[in-house]
Amino acid sequence: MRSSSGADAHTDRRYRAEGLDEFAGWIEELLRDRGYDIDSPRGGGRSKLADDAGVHRAAVSRLLQRQSMPDLETMRRIAAVLGVPLREMLIRSGRLTEDDLPVVAGGGHPAAGDGHSALSPEEAARRMGVPPELRELFAKVARQFLPEGG
Repeated sequence: MRSSSGADAHTDRRYRAEGLDEFAGWIEELLRDRGYDIDSPRGGGRSKLADDAGVHRAAVSRLLQRQSMPDLETMRRIAAVLGVPLREMLIRSGRLTEDDLPVVAGGGHPAAGDGHSALSPEEAARRMGVPPELRELFAKVARQFLPEGG
């Protein structure tokens, strides 16, 4: 019996490539809308974005050349520079779905009736089994991704 893992891997690569192409196109549109000159060879828009976001120029180039998806920290920084919610960036990148990141009502609590209650970063660390000596660090990092007052 022949394994389908080779076919599955090919389909997965094609899906990722299509997702990267769509995501990079969306980022390009945002960059143009915000005045970054990414179309002329010497426009400097790619370098300016990298400088503004404090990320490596290579990461920006790899994204816009559809070679690789940026890591989470690079996405977070680019989202901030472009004025895009990190949630939207993560969903459009295909890294997470809308179900993974439910919209929250005011105060950082999930919308009423969704059956979930908001956790503090400390409680989340505890429930996830983060070792006690690392929970403070986990909470500090997690707070960077929470809305103001979260």
